[in-house]
Amino acid sequence: MTKLSVNINKIATLRNSRGGDVPNVLQFAKDVQKFGAQGVTIHPRPDERHIRYQDVYDLKPEVYTEFNIEGNPIQQFIDMVLEVKPAQVTLVPDAEDAITSNSGWDTIKHKDFLVDVVKEFKQNGIRTSIFVDPVLKQVEGAKATGTDRVELYTEAFANDYGLGNEMGIKPYVDCAVLANALGLGINAGHDLSLENIKFFKQNIPDLLEVSIGHALISESLYLGIENVINMYLRQLK
Repeated sequence: MTKLSVNINKIATLRNSRGGDVPNVLQFAKDVQKFGAQGVTIHPRPDERHIRYQDVYDLKPEVYTEFNIEGNPIQQFIDMVLEVKPAQVTLVPDAEDAITSNSGWDTIKHKDFLVDVVKEFKQNGIRTSIFVDPVLKQVEGAKATGTDRVELYTEAFANDYGLGNEMGIKPYVDCAVLANALGLGINAGHDLSLENIKFFKQNIPDLLEVSIGHALISESLYLGIENVINMYLRQLK
């Protein structure tokens, strides 16, 4: 079964929009785990417009499933991850002013930088994953960095699937086959939803984990968070 890690950034965004502590990020993290999610994902950014750096430290003792911290490995981020020591760190090349992640790493151009970052995290017992576009040479480049996993950036798939183009899955299948052959674990995330997650899961061999936030939180506004968590779990069996 593919693991579901719930990205709770949107809960922090809602909290921050009013100040105070409603909704409570820590309680939400506890609840999604209680309802069956196998991980909690956060993506702190330097401007702290959603998850704040203090949230990362506060969440650490509350996440008893897999704690996954995403982000651009600037020094502040690296220092925080090394102190918190989550189960997994996912390296994402987002600009500081990006609304959301919008591209994977160029693992060839940035190989030397990624090698150094991956090595430091792995020496501290933290599993590493690199966010990549569904391009074979980028998966090969990720392997050369020493990373444990890649996270396939799934926005293009989600767009194609929404338009009725199921062939949009092909680059992801090809990359998954290559990653498996190279000994890389496979994660995926971005715009995955109840509409497309089952098709994606059925076509990607050995998909280990998906990280889902925006769609899951939006769907939960209508259907209820406990119900939505279990709907995802059924789709991922």
